[in-house]
Amino acid sequence: MNIKQNKYLWNTKNNVIMGALDLKNDVLQYINKADDRLLRVIKAVMESYWEDETVAYTIEGKSLSRTAYKNELKEALNEVKRGETTSQEDVEKEAENW
Repeated sequence: MNIKQNKYLWNTKNNVIMGALDLKNDVLQYINKADDRLLRVIKAVMESYWEDETVAYTIEGKSLSRTAYKNELKEALNEVKRGETTSQEDVEKEAENW
């Protein structure tokens, strides 16, 4: 990569960062002036956004949203409570056959 290309990449990244900062400042100005109704809408949008975000993957590579991940954890805890576990010894025996 030559200096001209490197400078272009730096400027592109810098503009993206500055664009994001400008956008955040604009949004914060709207939030600071918002009434209760708008704040409730913004809160609902943010909660939905964070719940749909991928936070984990299954061993098959399937992405899991925050909600799906929480559900998987609850199910795993229920399996433990029901005694549906595998001992270390059994895992080691099974691994010998891999």
